[in-house]
Amino acid sequence: MASGFFALLDDIATLMDDVAVMSKVAGKKTAGILGDDLAVNAEKASGFMSSRELPVLWAITKGSLLNKIIILPVAFVLSAFVPTAITVILILGGLYLAYEGAEKIYEFIFPHAHKSEKPALEELSEEEILSREKEKIKSAILTDFILSVEIVIIALGTVAEEELTMQIIVVSIIALIATIGVYGIVALIVRMDEFGAKLIALNEEDNSFSDKIGRLLVNALPWVIKSLGVIGTIALLLVSGGIFSHNIHFFHDFLESLPSMLVEFLLGLIIGFLVLLFVMGGKKAWKSIKA
Repeated sequence: MASGFFALLDDIATLMDDVAVMSKVAGKKTAGILGDDLAVNAEKASGFMSSRELPVLWAITKGSLLNKIIILPVAFVLSAFVPTAITVILILGGLYLAYEGAEKIYEFIFPHAHKSEKPALEELSEEEILSREKEKIKSAILTDFILSVEIVIIALGTVAEEELTMQIIVVSIIALIATIGVYGIVALIVRMDEFGAKLIALNEEDNSFSDKIGRLLVNALPWVIKSLGVIGTIALLLVSGGIFSHNIHFFHDFLESLPSMLVEFLLGLIIGFLVLLFVMGGKKAWKSIKA
């Protein structure tokens, strides 16, 4: 009886060790998209009144958890009954990520000339403010849904050869960490300027140590969000290139002599721009047909 109990404990310990190892691998694979997720959500969660930032962020976090609850069962059913669908979705997701990364680079090199229209200042009622707030929350949750699909599929792709139980545990852990980790960091980022302002107002001295730290935090916020955007773009290309390299054997064999990170970046960049050209050509063709 005792030996059976200890054997059970040994099995549980082995399973937890396997889960930890696979979670680490899946975490590395999804780190790129998490960087982009962080940059996008930091931008989405900013721009609200200071008193509403955390309630809005909590509403988006709850929406993100609901997204995961919807996505995870569908992904596990596909993995169990139509495993090839995971590879197809993974490659399609890679095309989307590569396109997104290439589009950001294209926008940086050839920025669109936006009309600078200054909106007239308007007095909004409390109901109108809440209505606009809800619209922004819905938009953020929709964006999160797309990113969540990518995170879950990429994580699932790393454990596709494992048993279903292992897939469920590892991918669920990654999904939970993605939500708590991303939105926890976003909460710190969007409140950084508020904390800086409190440090500045901490005493009546003009140039105290707390004033310097406070001004640093306030001035650093826009740069932090921009930096996350740049890191996120590079990560998108690396993640997408990694998907192509590991799932399309031609690329893996053809570029075997080059360093893996360089291969992944080049694949993401080249395929991303090919997809971008295809999309831009499609848009132009559609406009000419409509005209």
